[in-house]
Amino acid sequence: MKDFNRFGNVHSIETLGAFDGPGIRYVLFLQGCPFQCQYCHNRDTWSTRQNKQMSVDDILEDYQKYQRFYKKGGITVSGGEPLLQLPFLIELFNEAKKRGIHTCLDTSAACFNVKAQARFKELMNVTDLVLLDIKHIDPKKHEVLTGSTNTQVLEFARYLDELNVPVIIRHVLVPTISDDPTDLKKLRAFLDTLTNVVNIEILPYHTKGIMKWKELGLNYPLLGISEPKEELIQMAEGILKANYLYKK
Repeated sequence: MKDFNRFGNVHSIETLGAFDGPGIRYVLFLQGCPFQCQYCHNRDTWSTRQNKQMSVDDILEDYQKYQRFYKKGGITVSGGEPLLQLPFLIELFNEAKKRGIHTCLDTSAACFNVKAQARFKELMNVTDLVLLDIKHIDPKKHEVLTGSTNTQVLEFARYLDELNVPVIIRHVLVPTISDDPTDLKKLRAFLDTLTNVVNIEILPYHTKGIMKWKELGLNYPLLGISEPKEELIQMAEGILKANYLYKK
């Protein structure tokens, strides 16, 4: 009987990823996302319709083709929102850990549910690192930006802290949207309550994803928003990163 938990709805694969976790990595992008970020550069990942079905075995066999490049890397699962496919993630990471592969989850926690903590804990037991994207600290502004509140995102951050899972916090810096110093200070205050953060990354907004929206026949919501200048990036880094007490 086919075990559907061992099959994932895959959008694409990057075999030599250098920006989604330590070292050179095999990055698996899963299909489907409940957030609708106005600046999304993977707009074609939103739909949950079937794209390419791959089994855990398929993925690990593909990984092995390039494993000589991953000595200091591993597997990162991104999206879309990978937590939409929680049973598959658990299966994949369990098998990866049996093979000694470093596992990294890149998520916005769009579908974290405190009522399903047992299943999330099962995943975290085989997750070496989480890249957590906190898109906005203000719940109303987060809803405008993504179509959803940030309640579950902050709950997930606290939950990871309780479990002492190493986390890299990511924040996309978008001029006029997520760059307000007051909001950044609120975000910093929240991050100061966590004890499991190993790094904080400011991701400057870019316009490379506009073409994907056009190819899909869609209007890009942030036309006219420029990429942040260096002084704005430095301001954000000064607020979010200066003298932060990272986990040792």
